[in-house]
Amino acid sequence: MEDKEPIPFFSKVTIEVAFALPSHQKIVILNVKAGTTARQAVALAELEQYFPELPIDTFTQADLGIFGKPLRDPATYEVREGDRVEVYRPLIIDPVSARARRAKTARSPRRADS
Repeated sequence: MEDKEPIPFFSKVTIEVAFALPSHQKIVILNVKAGTTARQAVALAELEQYFPELPIDTFTQADLGIFGKPLRDPATYEVREGDRVEVYRPLIIDPVSARARRAKTARSPRRADS
C-alpha cells in the first residue's frame, strides 16, 4: 500500500477587523497566523492610523466581538477563517439613564404655542 502525503496544515487565516464612528468606518483585511487572538488581531490592524483623533486605548482596551456577538475574553479567543473582529466604542451615556431621560421628556406636558 502506498503512503499518502499528509494534508498540509494551513498556518494562516483571513479575517477582518472593523471599527466605526457615526461619520465613517474602516474594515481592515488581514492574513494572520493560526492561533492569533482577537486582541492581537486588533493590534495588527493598526486602526489608530485611520482614527488619529481617538486615544490609543480606544483600540487596546475596547470590548471586542465577532459578528455582533461580544467576546468574554478577547485575549484568549483565537480567530478563525472568515471572522470579523469588531471593536466596540465605549458608551457615552448609560442606556438606562438615556431611557429614563427619554421617558421623562415624553411625560412632560407640551406647551401650546400662542
